[in-house]
Amino acid sequence: MNQSTIRSAPGLLVDSARRMVRREPGLALGLAILAAIVAVALFPQLFTSASPFDIDVAASMLPPSADHWFGTDDVGRDIYARVIFGTRITLSICAGSLFLSAIAGGTLGLISGFFGGWTDQVLGRFVDVLLSFPPIILGIIITGILGPQTINLILALSIVYMPVFFRIARAGAMSEIGKTYVEAARSMGINEPTILRRHVTRNVMPLILTQYMILFPLILQIQAALGFLGLGVQPPTPDWGAILEQGKDFILFAPWMSLFPGLAVLLASLSLMLVGRALQKRVDSR
Repeated sequence: MNQSTIRSAPGLLVDSARRMVRREPGLALGLAILAAIVAVALFPQLFTSASPFDIDVAASMLPPSADHWFGTDDVGRDIYARVIFGTRITLSICAGSLFLSAIAGGTLGLISGFFGGWTDQVLGRFVDVLLSFPPIILGIIITGILGPQTINLILALSIVYMPVFFRIARAGAMSEIGKTYVEAARSMGINEPTILRRHVTRNVMPLILTQYMILFPLILQIQAALGFLGLGVQPPTPDWGAILEQGKDFILFAPWMSLFPGLAVLLASLSLMLVGRALQKRVDSR
């Protein structure tokens, strides 16, 4: 690759991004919302000076005002600060869980689709068992057995969507094994694990990454649902699902306790859904 090609690479990426935005108007909105949410998650101190842990019983259950934009909860904590600081915790749990799902499910799917035979049969039956449970029910079962702790929540969420990555990676590997480059690599004496690792995985990776973005809003909603049921992050740690759980008993008297964390989940899910849909169309067109 010559230097002119290297210099033009950033420009090509920018042009490609502009074309995607023009073809998918919702992508620009999704990216804008997502960028704002990521900024809040990385730098919560820039958006509020209040502490999400400070208790002031005298100021409990105050409605939204200039002093407390999202109101206060039943022990006087500022809900705006809790939602802001909860952004990092919520997104970190979802991103980490989905990353583990992609690694485990993608690896097993690649092995199953590439080698086939009894390996495919055994792994396929195991995944079928997991797929027989609705995601939210499977999450409740796992967290109910292991206990409501953050590490158990991450493990449960990673197991819930591992079958999806398995099926995507398996289908991708099966579509690649009959292509010319695989036969050429075999004729050159390259062993099967090396072909899978160096060549097939590289071509299946865009499918896995796209699926990651598509599943992110779904796992975000399940994480919030488990938190709402008391099976997620435990108080006083600020987490969107945990804040929803704390506000459910006061929804008739202080609806703002549930409204604003619910809106945070909605906005994050919407932005990720718009970006994921645009990426999926891009990959399908290619």
